Amino acid sequence: MVPTLLVIATLTFVLMRLAPGGPFMSEKDIPAKAKQELMHRYGLDRPLHEQYLAFLGGAARMEFGPSYKYPDRQVREIILQGFAVSAELGGWALLLSLLIGIPVGTIAAVRQNQPTDFAAMTLALAGVSVPNFVLGPVLVLMFSLSLMWLPAALWTGPESRILPVLALCVSYVAYIARLTRAGMLEVLRQDYIRTARAKGLSERVVVVKHALKLGILPVVSYLGPAAARIIMGSIVIEQIFAIPGLGRYLVIGAVNRDYTLVMGVVLFYASFLLVLNLLVDLAYSWLDPRVELA
Repeated sequence: MVPTLLVIATLTFVLMRLAPGGPFMSEKDIPAKAKQELMHRYGLDRPLHEQYLAFLGGAARMEFGPSYKYPDRQVREIILQGFAVSAELGGWALLLSLLIGIPVGTIAAVRQNQPTDFAAMTLALAGVSVPNFVLGPVLVLMFSLSLMWLPAALWTGPESRILPVLALCVSYVAYIARLTRAGMLEVLRQDYIRTARAKGLSERVVVVKHALKLGILPVVSYLGPAAARIIMGSIVIEQIFAIPGLGRYLVIGAVNRDYTLVMGVVLFYASFLLVLNLLVDLAYSWLDPRVELA
């Protein structure tokens, strides 16, 4: 994990410095003296290797300094505040995806090549095909502007969570349903499943107690990157619904060349993804006794 984070930190630092523009560019020219003072305040007048070493030292302590866009706020404060919102949005979306996707995929596998299976996989294909930047405005047009049932944007009350969560979870429901179906079809053909049926166990017990535990292994392996992507990568949804999450801060930082904010968010995202992948490896060994951790 440490070498991976070091590579990501180095690439982010280099790419941000190579990007055209700078953090103090504006429509009106800044006086040379004022610009020099700003460069000195943020350490941008130092040699690049000193800036890089200072960045690595601060990153190891989760100290990225103040944001250039929000000079009165520390980057760590912005990350924690934005992550709390993104985590809530992504957590609800991921939970809803699992509650819908796993049962749909299981039913489709049990009733393979039947109308239920075809209908479930058709809906799953539609969910994968429709991007959330299309689905989000459609939901707003339907439920906010036409029916007036739900607020169109902001992050104010429980009702304001419904549309962004739905827009974010649809594609993940589809992926989880398809992965569950594939895993269950493979498990249902195993010898121990035939033995359980031969003993006279009901189909419900065979599926839920014996097959599902191994059938959802593809879903478990998908959950690591999916959880990181759904929590940290909901940039489009946060823009559409004006949600003050981490993805929105990343966009603002990139547009304004806010070096400290962008590098802080990218490293936080990378660390989060690596930790989730580690948890997936641990969950694999718990679900499948045949998997051993070296």
